[in-house]
Amino acid sequence: MVVVQKQLTPEQPQSLPVLGIGVDILPDYSHWLASRIEQQQGTHVVTFNAEMAMQSRQNSDLADIIQGAELVIPDGAGVVLYSRLQGRKIKRCPGIELSEALLKRSVEGSQAPWSFFFYGGQPGVATQAAQAWQRRYPQIRILGTEHGYLSTEQRTDFLHRLETLQPQVIFVGLGVPRQESWITDHRHLCPKAIWVGIGGSLDIWAGTKTRAPEWFCNNHLEWLYRFYQEPWRWRRMLALPKFFWFSLIEKLS
Repeated sequence: MVVVQKQLTPEQPQSLPVLGIGVDILPDYSHWLASRIEQQQGTHVVTFNAEMAMQSRQNSDLADIIQGAELVIPDGAGVVLYSRLQGRKIKRCPGIELSEALLKRSVEGSQAPWSFFFYGGQPGVATQAAQAWQRRYPQIRILGTEHGYLSTEQRTDFLHRLETLQPQVIFVGLGVPRQESWITDHRHLCPKAIWVGIGGSLDIWAGTKTRAPEWFCNNHLEWLYRFYQEPWRWRRMLALPKFFWFSLIEKLS
């Protein structure tokens, strides 16, 4: 698989190939995205982890989507450990933390609050997540929310509303690889927006699920806490040992 070289502004991130996928390394991802927002440069942000790496080896469409994204961040602990096997030390950037940084930066650092849209999750979750942020920062501009279980007719109305609103940042929580495909298929509706696949972040913001305690996060064990919460995900968790196996093979070769 060929790693695509990306020409990005305002600064060029370093690229770390992870099993054939180019991961972008920057000192401050929210700062880079803030510049993209202000310059109205449409951006697809992929939050890359070991599970996605394994899926992309079996799903060429997903691999192409990741390679075509303007920003691929090291979301998972596996990617960080992979970098150490390659003699590099990078810092993990969880997608939920990057999204929260953008929400906070909107009201604390920009001249005018950016506009956001929350999409995904079970009915009511996106709305609860937006309300939680609105209580925390009343000046946040959340233009709308929508859940991820729409009928065909509802989906048509939603897409028309999204195109009319033209939010600057759109958080999409549909899970991998659905959210990546959905963003690729629909980003033309808001070509100047920042589109971020955020997985289950909406549930955490809404309070329907909890994130791992800080100790787990700081020691790259957030995946273990998630397995504790959702043991039925064990088949998907098998991606982690597979990822490390392929990483070791690449290292030894």
